[in-house]
Amino acid sequence: MNNKTNKQNKVRRKFGKSFKVSLMILALTVIVTYTYFNNPTVFTFSEQKSLPIYRVNTEEKKVAITFDVNWGTDRTEEILKILEKHDAKATFFLIGKWIDYNNQNVELVKKMHEQGHELGNHSNIHPDFTSITRDRIIKELEITDSKIYEITNTRNKLFRFPKGEYDQNSIKIVKELGYTPIQWDVDSIDWKEQGLDVEYNRVANKIKPGSIILFHNNTAYTPENLDRILTEFTKQGYKFVTVSELIYHDNYEIDITGEQKRTKTNTTKI
Repeated sequence: MNNKTNKQNKVRRKFGKSFKVSLMILALTVIVTYTYFNNPTVFTFSEQKSLPIYRVNTEEKKVAITFDVNWGTDRTEEILKILEKHDAKATFFLIGKWIDYNNQNVELVKKMHEQGHELGNHSNIHPDFTSITRDRIIKELEITDSKIYEITNTRNKLFRFPKGEYDQNSIKIVKELGYTPIQWDVDSIDWKEQGLDVEYNRVANKIKPGSIILFHNNTAYTPENLDRILTEFTKQGYKFVTVSELIYHDNYEIDITGEQKRTKTNTTKI
């Protein structure tokens, strides 16, 4: 075999190795991209040491419907009637400024409480908790807590970050204040108002035991879809409970996807 042939063989081997590496990189990229768009929590939380609760690991057919209460065309009254019709309970995360926007909202908070729904804290003016100071975080929580207490004479220690945005520092502060941060694993994305069936299928296709569902009080299709979901999933044996009734309050851990699980020890892991 001459030198020219040797050189050609070396080039082929080198090219072959490079081609295999390129294929591996391409395959990995495809896998990562697919996984991200189908389950972004795997990447969102992989480096987090402390997390909110996104869902609960349970075999019981229990789910929690939650509403972020915002400004806009308010459909809270209609939502409450539908929940009462189905004897279902929900958790409403309230913005302090929404509560005192007018007397009608105060009356709605009273009605939520009287009907047995849960009232969580969603801050006072909905700031980004990743960009405000510790003192400001404390103030945001305390103000809204006081407003809810003044109306209902009860306190609740569930909190949802505005826009769902958080970082390690904001989680640490919120938990130090005794709050349990709650996210969701089923997002209706109802605020985009993309259509009745689009939003229904988006939720119905993802519900499973232990899910926490996100809706808003000011969106066009939410009341009708809420009625459809409660009707269909009640037939399937599901029970709709508050977040506090769904989550574990001791002997638990939260994995890297935000799923809350029972532990076998007597030590609570967060």
